[in-house]
Amino acid sequence: MNKIIKKISLSIAMILILASLAACTNEKPSEPAEQGAVQEQPQTEAPQLPTTDRAGNEVKIPEEINRIISISPSNTEIIIALGLGDKLVAVDKHSSDIEGIPSDIPQFDIMNPDVEQLVALNPDVIYATGMSMAKGNDPFKPIKNLGITVVYIPSSNSIEGIYEDIIYISETLQVKDIGEKIIDEMKIKVDEYREFGSKIENKKTVYFEIAGAPNLYSFGSGVFLNEMIEILGAENILKDQDQWITVSEEAIVSKNPDVILTNVDYIANATDEIKIRSGWENITAVKNNDVYYIDKDASSLSNHNIIKALEQMAEAIYPEAYKK
Repeated sequence: MNKIIKKISLSIAMILILASLAACTNEKPSEPAEQGAVQEQPQTEAPQLPTTDRAGNEVKIPEEINRIISISPSNTEIIIALGLGDKLVAVDKHSSDIEGIPSDIPQFDIMNPDVEQLVALNPDVIYATGMSMAKGNDPFKPIKNLGITVVYIPSSNSIEGIYEDIIYISETLQVKDIGEKIIDEMKIKVDEYREFGSKIENKKTVYFEIAGAPNLYSFGSGVFLNEMIEILGAENILKDQDQWITVSEEAIVSKNPDVILTNVDYIANATDEIKIRSGWENITAVKNNDVYYIDKDASSLSNHNIIKALEQMAEAIYPEAYKK
């Protein structure tokens, strides 16, 4: 609205200036165009598209995108949230159960996608993840050599990074206004939880399990999940460590968390498995039955759906304030 007001004010100012100049000269004003004469139409500027992807690689984003391949479930969910799921012509296998993708479209392996099949689908753009290069090689290099645009979106480790991912994808697809709306809605929720969390005096300690026994896996600082725990006014028992980490059972027992969260979905009744682990019976979270499951996708995919995980985490850690 401010931009519109500024434009109107500028137009009025220009009209007054031109009128003043006309009054100060003896030049005959130009004749109005004859009725029916063809008027020149102002040319619209070409969209300002990104010239690099989120990994810093130079890219040429097509001005018109109708055929999209997403080789990342996080990106797939963002594309659907932007209202462009109908333009997906293929996804990765982990995106297969995401609501909103067209039925029966091809699915590819993230680590080793079939290049010939990808090319045969004639995509305008491919959104990939840094996971695809985990083995040290770029499986999409042959595709890029053919002139097909491949955009890398590495998984962001911060909420701010997630905002930037969403706005970046929305810019490449020329729906920035929708991307901004999604981010605004996220920020409202985050601020609500942050306000409550800032008032917590006796912070609860939390252990969040990403992989179950015998090879426990979790995270320290520098991960959006740690940021979410802190927003809620709690404390990650592993915050003194960095990024994604393997941990020992002894370390968890010694730190004695008040609450245990898990998003492990490959073990039946993951919360019950935690409660019956030998030596864990004296952990405060286990004794008080404060062991909870958090939606796997919402808590592991770095996109707008982390708000769902944030809500579940809030209800688990501070049920007296958040329980519905």
